[in-house]
Amino acid sequence: METILKDSQKQIGQFVAEDFRTAAVFSNYGIDFCCRGNRTVEEVCSKNGIETTELLDKLHSVLSATGGENIDYKSWPLDLLVDYIEKKHHRYVEEKVPVLLQFLNKLCRVHGERHPELLKINEHFKASAGELAAHMKKEELILFPFVKKMIHATIAQSGIQTPHFGTVENPIAMMKDEHDNEGVRFREIAKLTNNYTPPEDACNTFRVTYAMLEEFEKDLHLHIHLENNILFPEAIKLEQQFD
Repeated sequence: METILKDSQKQIGQFVAEDFRTAAVFSNYGIDFCCRGNRTVEEVCSKNGIETTELLDKLHSVLSATGGENIDYKSWPLDLLVDYIEKKHHRYVEEKVPVLLQFLNKLCRVHGERHPELLKINEHFKASAGELAAHMKKEELILFPFVKKMIHATIAQSGIQTPHFGTVENPIAMMKDEHDNEGVRFREIAKLTNNYTPPEDACNTFRVTYAMLEEFEKDLHLHIHLENNILFPEAIKLEQQFD
């Protein structure tokens, strides 16, 4: 009983930060663990009409299972995590966006009249592609280099100059706000695609596009989770050591 009470007050982002396998449980219940990971289990259960003990049972079942991929991202040095996010998730976005835009444009031309939802999906994804490109550049040119500078200063036991943005919390607040926007946008895409379920008359391009969009959203969830729930809080703590 004490464990249940304690875990019901735990933020969902903390669960996922400690063991990413719990992300699948939250996703199955339609709970946003990346952009809105600062809510407690009790809060999300109350809002979504879910029995708290039911959700916690599923979480504990996953946590007690052995085997499978369980990468402890939280134990990684911050500079390694930054490199991983940039090389894995940023590159993924850069590679997949042009392909998805090409497929969506084709679907709109060929099937847009019979499936007008495609026009809205295409509009949302184009907006996302533009926003993500600008977002990632800001991280790569401003935020990530400063995190690495703090790491190097810590190792060298030296100080750091106050950055032009004042404190790392300022760009982080902006990045989190932009993450929230993408979360809203992809929830709308998921709704328009009936959770990425192609219609009965869907051609192969239709099916492949929906599968790619679903994969894109999953990768984005992990990408945002690594930043919101691990990188950003640790970067703020690291900066406070220089006060």
